[in-house]
Amino acid sequence: MHSATCETYLESVAEGIESVERAEASYVAEALYVDHDPDRISETELERAVSRLGYTAYRREEANPEDREASGGGVVGESTGGTRRSREMSGVRKRRSDDILEMRYVAGVVFGTFLLVPYAAVFYPVYLSAYSSRGVLAHYQDAFTSLEGGVFLPVLFVLTGAVLLLTGWPLLRGAYVGLKLRQPNAHLLAALTILAAYAYGTLSLAFGRIDVYYDLTIVVAALVMAAVFADAMVKRRAMDRLVDLTISQVDEARRLEADGSMRSVPVGELEPGDRVLVREGERIPVDGVLLESECTVDEAVVTGESLPVAVEPGETVVGGSLVVDGSAVIDVGGEPTSRLEQLTETVWNVQSATHGMTRHGNALAAKVAPAVIGVAILAGVVGYGVGGGATGATAAVLLTVVAASPWALALATPVSVAASVHEALERGIVVFDETVFERIRDVDVVVFDKTGTLTTGEMTVRETDLSDDLLVGAAALERHSSHPVAEAIVDAADDGPGPRDGRSRRAATESPRSDGGSSEESDAAAPGVGDGKPATDVREFRSHATGVEGIVAGDRVVVGHPDLVGERTGGLEPALEERIERERENGGLPVVVGRDGRVEGLIVVGDEPRADWERTVTSLHERGVDVVVLTGDAETAAGHFVDHPCVDHVFAAVPPGGKTAAVERLKGEGRVAMVGDGTNDAPALAEADLGVSLGSGTALASDAADLAIVDEELAGVERAFDLATAARGRLRQNLGLALLYNAIAIPIAVAGLLNPLFATAAAVVTAAFVAANASRSLVGGA
Repeated sequence: MHSATCETYLESVAEGIESVERAEASYVAEALYVDHDPDRISETELERAVSRLGYTAYRREEANPEDREASGGGVVGESTGGTRRSREMSGVRKRRSDDILEMRYVAGVVFGTFLLVPYAAVFYPVYLSAYSSRGVLAHYQDAFTSLEGGVFLPVLFVLTGAVLLLTGWPLLRGAYVGLKLRQPNAHLLAALTILAAYAYGTLSLAFGRIDVYYDLTIVVAALVMAAVFADAMVKRRAMDRLVDLTISQVDEARRLEADGSMRSVPVGELEPGDRVLVREGERIPVDGVLLESECTVDEAVVTGESLPVAVEPGETVVGGSLVVDGSAVIDVGGEPTSRLEQLTETVWNVQSATHGMTRHGNALAAKVAPAVIGVAILAGVVGYGVGGGATGATAAVLLTVVAASPWALALATPVSVAASVHEALERGIVVFDETVFERIRDVDVVVFDKTGTLTTGEMTVRETDLSDDLLVGAAALERHSSHPVAEAIVDAADDGPGPRDGRSRRAATESPRSDGGSSEESDAAAPGVGDGKPATDVREFRSHATGVEGIVAGDRVVVGHPDLVGERTGGLEPALEERIERERENGGLPVVVGRDGRVEGLIVVGDEPRADWERTVTSLHERGVDVVVLTGDAETAAGHFVDHPCVDHVFAAVPPGGKTAAVERLKGEGRVAMVGDGTNDAPALAEADLGVSLGSGTALASDAADLAIVDEELAGVERAFDLATAARGRLRQNLGLALLYNAIAIPIAVAGLLNPLFATAAAVVTAAFVAANASRSLVGGA
């Protein structure tokens, strides 16, 4: 889609198809959601029906391609389906369609360039001869008039028309759509100039005049479409960057058959009652009920909870969640869908309903186009009134449009956007919606999700009262577990003696653990821990849902949940229980260690705030922006943020669905930007006036956002604000420079001196100024 007016047009086309009940288009997602009756029209037929006027519609790539024809609704669009990630996955057809359009453009430019060479050789000397005395140049006038009725001029008419169709077709289509919908856009202004120049040149040929404006037709079409393609190319680069972002959707599932065998099938083929095996480290494909084995599930990507949970047989599991310990056999629920799919649907509904912001170029075009047409009609009336007749009136109308239509507005917007998006990419910011450069200045509130955004999302050992030897022994046991808490303890032991500074590798939470079932025994030798430490032997290793135990260096050691250690040691002291409760209230995960029937001490694991979070919120506060923190944890777990003077509000214990509601409420008080990284943040990101995702987050979060910070630094948020503010100012500058053509052409036309040479030169100068200004670095402001 080349402009936002394409939305309304495609919706009207789809809704005019029999059996289509509802159609919603999204310029942001470049997609069309259609609710239709599959018994009356298939998606393939729907594709053909919607594909017209150069739009190419096809279905979103889904997990089960064979099942598409049977679906009751689908996503079709000029490019592809509902989310940016799915566009990347199905980009072959998009690229093929784009390549054809670009090949037509290149052919038109090459053809037009060759056409301009003899044009300049024959016509430009004639134009110059009008300002010289009778001499050498004047002979060109005689040579030109001798060509009347010859072959050259009709051939020029045909060849210029061919170039116009090759290079300018998308502009003409955009102008037609704008007129049909009564929504004038920048493409309309460019089309008016192109068609007026072509029509005036044809009229001149018919009456033997020398001022043929075919060169202006070729140059303007080529310049504007070059800007459009540059914009599309940069946006394609932005989409390509999404390949590196994580994806949480599951395409296939391991279905357990009645004969005991296992078969991989597309998720779309699952039916209620099917049994699915999910191994450790894999995502649960659909919602269901756990049948066998305890396991630990990280639901943060879906629910936003910062701690994974232990799931026992008979309990419900959420599709999209990650099995971090153990394995699971799941009974597929009533309708084989997942919470992740529901979130994706929510993102679509919010995106298609809320983005609707018209670019400055189109908004200005809507005001200017009627004025240009009105002035042109007035010029025609005057021309007719002074005795010019119908021919003179028509010539006056066309020449006025050529001089007065600010066609360069169609050049300024895509060039500015392309340059801004390109610089953003160079600075690690992926922009998905170019209206970011217009909206950022109006943001009044920035909402941060806590877990994984203001915090690192990585569990580390905050503190421990264990001796170094006992910590090494606990780590020797934990090396046999893949639970994230185990990794934090192992990393702390690897750091060697001394105070714990909280270094670890990945996120985890307070939850029971399992390494493949109820319990497991083995003899093993753990590798050396720390610098110069000998290997630590582990015998009789056992893994439970709530911890691990075994014999380390001759001592029986147990590490895990307070309940497990209390059971093995005869109970915990009241003072220790109080401390455990305090650590939980502060957002920590207490892990108790026992040895030979005695409680030895505590390891506190937690998710630490990012190092640059204070600088970021302080910078935003100094801009006059309110800072709000959302978290699903208790308020006591967000103490770092509650007490900070630059954090205006902390909303604690917010359920996943409550984030969107919180953003909606805040929007009643001003413009809201949301910063998040998880799938559960996606609806809130889409609901916000400006959505910002961290590059380490999930694909759905990136799909819902307007821009993504590729690196792990929160400072990227501040950088994005600076860049977007400067880009918005640069766009306004270029819209002003776009009027340079008219500032040159109109006075010359009023003086009666305008000819195709001057008009074309003015067009080239205008394009050069706009391109040069757009290419300047945005660093330090506009």
